[in-house]
Amino acid sequence: MILFTDGGSTKCDWVLINSEGKKILQTQTPGLNPTVVPKEELENRIVYNPQLREVMMKVTQVDFYGAGCSTETPKNILKQVLELLFENAQVTVREDLAAAVYATTTAPGIVCILGTGSNSCYFDGATIHTPIPALGYSLMDEASGNYFGKKLLRDYFYGNMPKHLAQKFENSYTLDADDIKIHLYQKSNPNAYLASFAQFMFAEESTEAYFKSVIEEGIENFTQSRILTFTEANDVPIHFIGSIAHFSKSSIESCFARHSLQLGNIVQRPMDGLVTYYQNKLLLSRREKGRS
Repeated sequence: MILFTDGGSTKCDWVLINSEGKKILQTQTPGLNPTVVPKEELENRIVYNPQLREVMMKVTQVDFYGAGCSTETPKNILKQVLELLFENAQVTVREDLAAAVYATTTAPGIVCILGTGSNSCYFDGATIHTPIPALGYSLMDEASGNYFGKKLLRDYFYGNMPKHLAQKFENSYTLDADDIKIHLYQKSNPNAYLASFAQFMFAEESTEAYFKSVIEEGIENFTQSRILTFTEANDVPIHFIGSIAHFSKSSIESCFARHSLQLGNIVQRPMDGLVTYYQNKLLLSRREKGRS
């Protein structure tokens, strides 16, 4: 049985299918980004899920696609955890961009992630190209949930947020300075913590000019840094994965119109696309075996 995962920093979606492609299990755990979650906690977050515990010995293949898995050290840490828990399975760990590609397109295009974090790649129809490394929430992640969370916190504390929104912000979140610093510098998943503040903005975005300008600025920054840097940007469709992309669709459309870019698919949750991808792979494999 094949277990595959769309692993974000905030949450991970897991699906188990059998050799016929039938979905046996679908479940969720907290985020498993190995760059911001300690190894012991990674293991705990998986083990504490009773549905995964029940099938651990039955799984023969684990394909994990996750945030924070683009460089060797964190990728190997997570691979070790998965191999320990799913001891009868062949384990592969790849960055979340691979899942984004498989969930959106089979043809050449640029594929972007706008969720808790952000990233982009060029897919030539066979190979994923990532010329710019993903350096995480403190240096990059333009237009991501944590990017917008940081922007809201800065504007609130610097007094740049409109007063009526600042009052709502106070009523919606714990904004004690010590509490914020503990979450950012002592607890795991600081990027997901920052992203939690972005929910406030998207609930009000359609009616608030301030939020609209913040989102448009973020999308423009992402476009300049992570899309227009590809020489193929004006020649292929540009696809998006993630909740921030889903809620920012109108701002993305406006930005793309300014830059004469072609918008492709916007998929809020890539897991459905991944399920189809694996089912098609199994179907093709069965057909090839039938011919031989």
